[in-house]
Amino acid sequence: MTELWNGLVKAVELIISFDPEVMQIAGRSLLIAVSSAVIGSVICIPVASLIHFNRFRGKRFLVSLIQTFYSVPTVAVGLFVFVFISSAGPLGGLGILFTPTAIVVGQAILITPILLGLTISALSGVDKSILDTARSLGASGLQMAVLIVKEARFAVVAAVIMGFGRAISEVGISLMVGGNIRGFTRVITTAISLETSKGDIELSLALGIILILVALVVNIAMNRIQQR
Repeated sequence: MTELWNGLVKAVELIISFDPEVMQIAGRSLLIAVSSAVIGSVICIPVASLIHFNRFRGKRFLVSLIQTFYSVPTVAVGLFVFVFISSAGPLGGLGILFTPTAIVVGQAILITPILLGLTISALSGVDKSILDTARSLGASGLQMAVLIVKEARFAVVAAVIMGFGRAISEVGISLMVGGNIRGFTRVITTAISLETSKGDIELSLALGIILILVALVVNIAMNRIQQR
């Protein structure tokens, strides 16, 4: 209990003093997670729409497969990305291993099933009468798709928030393809892992509290946008 209190006090001190290293790590964590969520959303929302609005053999199996990957271990995704972007991998020539870009790619892949699955569920939850009305008024396929996405926008934004939360809280990918390099690829989760291994529990708790606060601020902002 004492360590928890000391960690809280230390977190307040680090925030109030605007500790340069902590602010840099927090900013990098936020930037990487937001970038991953944006990239994932730009790709997954249209793909989820295509899956939802089209009938094809194996659609149910595909949706079940996507939902199965909701809880894929981050280290598994990290290993997959590492193999592809390492010097011996097919994308090794890009030279992005142990860079923030590699973490963004890994996190975007990690949250893809969440964004796809929840967006499909959101679109499926829209009242069928809206689609029937749009069709009876002569709306094209694209117009109907845009209409349904607009109707499901609150649930879609919730899916994006879930994806962001999954991205900013992961540690396996950041360690495996980012390398936890101080001043370059170190994020809050990898800093927590490092400080815990060093025995500095108070600093680890402080960083954990800061991580929760960062996620809380972003989620509040996203919810405000959602309400508007």
